[in-house]
Amino acid sequence: MTHPPAFTEISDNLSFLDDWEDRYRYLIELGQALPKLDPAERVDANKVNGCVSQVWLVADPKGQGAQTTLGFRGESDAMIVQGLVAVLLALYSGRPASEIAETDAIALFDELGLREHLTSQRSNGLVAMVGRIRNEARARLAA
Repeated sequence: MTHPPAFTEISDNLSFLDDWEDRYRYLIELGQALPKLDPAERVDANKVNGCVSQVWLVADPKGQGAQTTLGFRGESDAMIVQGLVAVLLALYSGRPASEIAETDAIALFDELGLREHLTSQRSNGLVAMVGRIRNEARARLAA
């Protein structure tokens, strides 16, 4: 399965950064580039449970059932986590729900070396975000 161009660009850029501090800076820059959510979207229904920092994810579906594609928007109150949100949005946003449900971002993050320096709390939060996105896709497919 091919990855979206935005995710491929992030992956390529990370491959040039050997130093973990440079990778942190890059993640922070990615997060800072994300548009902020409307304050009305920062509600419990959009909040990701299982994250120590606050994270909100909003799904923007187009189509129905097997034809559904999902766009995602997100925000976090923590800079590194906001960067992780940006990477997840680049990977998942705009794809068919069936592909989203099958795409294991955790394995991809491991391949990119993005989880090895995360605290266990941030890693657990990443798993929670991925679960939320993939569950949203599965729910759209079941509808």
